[in-house]
Amino acid sequence: MMIEDLPRTVTTCTRAVSLCCAALVFSGPVALAGETEAVVELFTSQGCSSCPPADSTMAELARDPKVLALTFAVDYWDYLGWKDTFARPEFSKRQRQYAAARGDSAVYTPQAVINGQADVVGSDGDKIRKTIASLKASGGGLTVDVKARVAGDRIIVEIPAGTPPAQGVSAVWIAAYRAPESVEIGQGENSGRKVTYTNVVERWQVLGMWDGQAMTVELPLADIVQEDTAGCAVILQSKRDRKPGAILGATKIDLSGS
Repeated sequence: MMIEDLPRTVTTCTRAVSLCCAALVFSGPVALAGETEAVVELFTSQGCSSCPPADSTMAELARDPKVLALTFAVDYWDYLGWKDTFARPEFSKRQRQYAAARGDSAVYTPQAVINGQADVVGSDGDKIRKTIASLKASGGGLTVDVKARVAGDRIIVEIPAGTPPAQGVSAVWIAAYRAPESVEIGQGENSGRKVTYTNVVERWQVLGMWDGQAMTVELPLADIVQEDTAGCAVILQSKRDRKPGAILGATKIDLSGS
């Protein structure tokens, strides 16, 4: 499903975080350095009849430890008769910004964006994997070794020194995502279906900006983690003219057993 004009209003909520240069002792879940090799963002909707196959594809991708698979639920199909229970207007805005960065009008569901650079139909698992391999071979893979861990009641994110993009800036994002969850859809195009969603993003905020120097960011675990949080993802992404660019590095923390 495609849409040409999306809502322009978005409400964001940011939290203060502190920069910390001191070494902290690990005492909780940790993300393995260099494990994540690709980021796949699926833009999907419970109100889209074409989306359930893509939602299943995401479950398969999420089982690969080298892939950070995140589901972003959009709200622009809610008018079809079913209000998506996970959707946020800021996720619709992110998808629209990707289209602007590419210079096209390709805003549709299900849409998978790989490493912030290429988009494919979200149900085409083979093409997603081929795109991951192609980007890696052509220099579009993840090159910055982002690390994250839990220390006591805080999350510690570490970005090493490196070469920032020649133009623009790079933002450090953190996302909290849910455990796989099945939803019984009562109305709309998927009425009567029960669909399982994987790694649905429920909180998404920026932690700071990276200028190529080593940095450590610390924030309270309670600021991002709630009872339904299964994990956290950290993404280092270039940004130019207020549009998302290539993802430079990423990692995830599994909190399901903590």
